[in-house]
Amino acid sequence: MLHLINSTISHWFLSRSRSVKRIITLCVDFFVVPIALWMAFSLRYSEFYLPSHEQTWMFILSPVLAIPIFIRFGLYRAVIRYIGLHALGTIFQAVALYTVLLATMILISGSLSGVVPRTVYGINALILLLFVGGSRLFARWIFADYQRAQSTKNTVERRVPPVIIYGAGASGVQLADALKTSNQQKPVAFIDDHADLYNRQINGLNIYPFKELSYLIEKYHVRDVLLAIPSVSRRDRQKIIASLEPYPIHVRTLPDLSDIAEGKVKVSDIQDVDITDLLGREQVDPIQHLLQENITDKVVMVTGAGGSIGSELCRKIILLNPKELILFELNEFVLYEIEKELQQINDSLSIISVLGSVQNQHRVESICQQFNIETIYHAAAYKHVPLVEKNSSEGIRNNIFGTLSLAKAAIESNVETVVLISTDKAVNPTNIMGASKRFAELILQALAEDKQQNQQTRFTMVRFGNVLGSSGSVVPLFHKQIASGGPVTVTDPEIIRYFMTIPEAAELVIQAGAMGQGGDVFVLDMGEPVKIVDLAKRMIHLSGYTEKNDDNLDGDIEIVYTGLRSGEKLYEELLIGNNVTETEHSKIMRAQEAIIPWKQLNEILKELELENNADNCQQVREILLMHVDGFKPQCGVEDWLN
Repeated sequence: MLHLINSTISHWFLSRSRSVKRIITLCVDFFVVPIALWMAFSLRYSEFYLPSHEQTWMFILSPVLAIPIFIRFGLYRAVIRYIGLHALGTIFQAVALYTVLLATMILISGSLSGVVPRTVYGINALILLLFVGGSRLFARWIFADYQRAQSTKNTVERRVPPVIIYGAGASGVQLADALKTSNQQKPVAFIDDHADLYNRQINGLNIYPFKELSYLIEKYHVRDVLLAIPSVSRRDRQKIIASLEPYPIHVRTLPDLSDIAEGKVKVSDIQDVDITDLLGREQVDPIQHLLQENITDKVVMVTGAGGSIGSELCRKIILLNPKELILFELNEFVLYEIEKELQQINDSLSIISVLGSVQNQHRVESICQQFNIETIYHAAAYKHVPLVEKNSSEGIRNNIFGTLSLAKAAIESNVETVVLISTDKAVNPTNIMGASKRFAELILQALAEDKQQNQQTRFTMVRFGNVLGSSGSVVPLFHKQIASGGPVTVTDPEIIRYFMTIPEAAELVIQAGAMGQGGDVFVLDMGEPVKIVDLAKRMIHLSGYTEKNDDNLDGDIEIVYTGLRSGEKLYEELLIGNNVTETEHSKIMRAQEAIIPWKQLNEILKELELENNADNCQQVREILLMHVDGFKPQCGVEDWLN
C-alpha cells in the first residue's frame, strides 16, 4: 500500500512542469521554517512551547526572511532527482546566513533579546538543516526508487548484466552512479590496486584486490570489466589490460578525460579498449617552436588533404594559426568532408579547397603562385600495396611522376618548404608501392642537392610505418570481423608491423619538416614492432571471446591464415643501412643515405616515363631493380595490370 502511495505521488510530482515543482518545494520550505523555530523553542524548554502574543511576529518573520535567502542561493534551481553533496553545502550556507540574520533582527528589536535563549538559534539551524536538506534527500530517494521501478517495468523483465569496475577513484564512482541511473548495467564490485582501499565500500559496492577477480567473475557471472583509470599512463594501462587478457571477459573503458571536459562525450559513454592501450606507446610532448616553424602565419598547402594522414595534418595545422590553408585533393567527396570539418573547428580561417591531381604540374604551379604558398605537405599517393602491385603503371605515374611534378612546381613558384610523407615500405622494397615511394625520395634528395635546378625550395622527407585507423589498416578490419563472429584473417603467423596513431604521426611529421636543411630523410621512432597474430588474439580476448583452435575446439572466434598478399613483406624496415643520427626530438632521427645526382636521375626518369607510358612492364621493372636499393619484387610482371 505504501509503495503504491509513493509511486502515485512520485508520478504526479515528476509529471509536473519545472515551475510547478519549484512552487511546491518553496511552499514546503515556507511551512517548515516556522515549524523548525517552534521545535527549537520546545526542545530548549523541554515542553510543548506556546509562543506569547508578542512573540508571534518572530514566527511570521522567519519564512519571509528565509525564502528570499533560499532563492538567492539557488535552492529551487537544483533538480531534486540528481541532488548531491554540492547542493547540501549550499543549503548549509543558506541556513547559516538565515540564522545569523534572524538572530540579528531579534537582538536589534530589544523586546525579545532577553526572552529568546541563545541556544535556540543553534538548535533552530540544525533542525532547519535537517528539514530542508533531509526533505530533498528523501525526495531524491523516493524518485530514484520510482524511476528504477519504471525502468525495470519498461524493459519487460530484461536482465541487467553485472559489471565490475576497475578503479575506485573519482571516475569509477562517477561511472558507478551513471550505470545505476541508466539501469543498462549493474555494477557489482570495484577492483583497485591500492591496498589501503581493500575491504572498504563506496556507494554500497565493495572494493577488492585484483587477485579476487576470478572469484568475482564466478560469483556474479560477470562478462564485462569497465576500466575507470583515465589518469594512468598509457604504459601502466597496457600492463593492466595485459593482466586482464587471460580472463573470459569483455574489457571496455571510459572515454578520454579531455573529451569529457569538452562535452564531446559523457562518462556513461563506454567504449571498447583503444588499440593504442594495447601497444602501451607513450607520446612525447611536442616541441612548440618546431610545430610553428613552417605553419604559423604562413600559407600552407596539403596534397591528399582528404586521406588519413593528409586530413590529420590539416587538423593539426589549423590549430597552429596559418595565414591560409589550401586543401589539394583528387577525390571530391573526401575534400568536401574535410573542408566541412575544418570550418567547424575554425570558421575564421581562410580554407581553400582545390580539386586536382599532383600529376598536373601546371595546375599545381598555378595554385602555388596564385596563393603564394610557402609550405607544402605532400601526402597524395597510392598506398595500398596489393592494389598498386596490380596497377603498377598508375602507381608509378602518381607516386613518382606526381611527386616530380609537384617538386618542379614548388621550385618554379619559390615555395619555401616541401615535406614528403614517405613510408617504411620504401626501405628494401618488395613491391611497386615501396619502390615508387623510394624513387620519390630520390627525386627530392637530388633536387635538394642540385643548386642549378633549385635555389630556394627546401625538400624534406619523413618516413614512418603503419598508422592505426588509416584506410586499409588491419585494426578496423579485426574489429569488424570480431563483431561479426569471425573468423579473423591474418596473412601469416610470423608477420610483424610497426604502429603509431595518426595524430602522433602527423605531429611528428610537422616537427621533422621544421628541422630539415634540404634533402633530409627523417625517420620516426615507431617503438617495438607488433606481431599481427598476437594483436588479433589480444583483441579477441579483450572483446570477451575465446580463440577457437586445436587446443580449444569450443572457442568463439577462429584465426585463419590467408597467406601474404601481393608484394607484402613479413616485416618492415625504417633505415637503408645504419647511418643515422639523433635530432632535437627524441622520436625523430635523421638518416644519411646514398643519393643519385640530379643530372643522372633526370635521364633515368625520362627513360622510366617513356617505358611506363608504353606499358613496357619488363623494362619498368628492370629500371627499378637497377636504381632502387634493395628492391626485391615478390611478384612477376605477369601480375601487373597495365
